[in-house]
Amino acid sequence: MRVGIAFAGLLLVVGNACAEGRQVSLDWLKTMAFAGHQTDYSGVFIYQYGNRVETSRIIHVVESDGEYEKLECLDGPKREIIRHNGHVWEFHNHKMVRTSSQGSGKFPSLLPEQLSALSANYLAGQVGMERVAGYDTQVILFQPKDNLRYAHKLWAHNVSGLLLKASVLDDKNKTVEQYTFTQLQIGSGVDRSWIKSAPSMAAQGVRQVAPVAVGVPVNSGWVVDALPAGFRKTMEIQRPMRGRHAPVTQLVFSDGLSAISVFIEPDDGDEDDANGLSSRGAMNLYHKLANDHLITVVGEVPARTVMQVADSLRYNGAQ
Repeated sequence: MRVGIAFAGLLLVVGNACAEGRQVSLDWLKTMAFAGHQTDYSGVFIYQYGNRVETSRIIHVVESDGEYEKLECLDGPKREIIRHNGHVWEFHNHKMVRTSSQGSGKFPSLLPEQLSALSANYLAGQVGMERVAGYDTQVILFQPKDNLRYAHKLWAHNVSGLLLKASVLDDKNKTVEQYTFTQLQIGSGVDRSWIKSAPSMAAQGVRQVAPVAVGVPVNSGWVVDALPAGFRKTMEIQRPMRGRHAPVTQLVFSDGLSAISVFIEPDDGDEDDANGLSSRGAMNLYHKLANDHLITVVGEVPARTVMQVADSLRYNGAQ
């Protein structure tokens, strides 16, 4: 779960669902949004969904030339991701297998990527104080106003604003997925010794594959007629994808807290590309064949939402 958050007005209004909670100030939300980028920290966190639990170790430090981050999966085959600002190197068993300019799948952080009225679609408020990994946190709940998006419950460190725990809840208040730090060190003392070796590690990679293709902005002519209220298009690109004969069009929509991606490509007749719905934690994916195209919609939203988006997608002509 990578969480984007919008800021509008001086305060987010707390509604009936958060009647006992306190209002959340704009300044505190901004502190939370940038804490993950400006704070030195290291620790171990777990990701839980269904009956599965995945454990990872993360180190994040800020130097004069930007952010450095190392993420190591502690379960299964050895896998490590190193990030310096926007560049990412991925290693499997000490061999580099991918390099890209895309973000890594780390512990979720608040990203102020869309400055829109979040309060139009969520009721938000501080609902408690709890300790996580030995640190005092403020607990903030974002309750959706419809059933087309999930509720989000966030635990932020009282001092730095760093996100220490994050839960996604369905309309029955059941936890769909959750990230939690179990061990954590914030501030001075975080190991920096690995930074000097990071560039040489990348240079030693002998199994490097081609970098992820960069998307080209387009106005494709594809539109979604039944986009849930509050979602706005933040990106529309076209790029080649490995194993595909034709470029794939991608549209990205966000309501400031959740994102939906739509992928459109010509149908190549692959019988495996049948209609279907699958999920992993809070992430739902739905694909269908329509008008000689394979449509794939994926997002951290309920299944009904990705299906609604896919079923209402149409081609309005090249712009």
